[in-house]
Amino acid sequence: MSEGEKILTIELERLHDYSFRIDFGGEGLGGIVTDEKIPVGGGLGPDPEMLLAAAMGNCLSSSLLFCLQRTRAQVKGMRTKATLKTKRNERGRWRVSEVSVEITPDIDEEYASQVQRCLGLFEDFCIVSKSVEQGIPLKVKVNWG
Repeated sequence: MSEGEKILTIELERLHDYSFRIDFGGEGLGGIVTDEKIPVGGGLGPDPEMLLAAAMGNCLSSSLLFCLQRTRAQVKGMRTKATLKTKRNERGRWRVSEVSVEITPDIDEEYASQVQRCLGLFEDFCIVSKSVEQGIPLKVKVNWG
C-alpha cells in the first residue's frame, strides 16, 4: 500500500437463498442483512441497488454537512432523498442508469452565504459519488476448488 492509500475490506457471508450478512469489520459495528427483492429473493433487507443509492446519498449529505459546519453555519437538520433508476442495456441486462440525490438542509436564512459557498464545493469531496461518476475499475476473482 502506498502513502495516501487506504484499504477497506467488507466481508459477506451467504445466509440462505439470496440473503447475505455483511460484516463491516469495525469494532462495535453490527452487520446488516441484505437480500434481493421478491420474487428472486425474500426481500429481507436492502438489495445492492438500495445500498448504492444510500451510499451516494449519505456521502453527499456528509460532505455538505462537513462544509457547512466548517463555515460555522448552524445546521438544525438534514433530509436526503436518493433515487436510483435502472434500465435494460443493449444486451437486455438491468443496469443502474442514473442516481439522483436531493438534499434538504434545515438552515436559517442568515447562513445563506455559507450555503452558497458550500454548494460549489461539497460534491467534489464525496468519495463515493465522484468515484461512481468517474467509473471505478473493478477486479473480480472467483476462488473455485
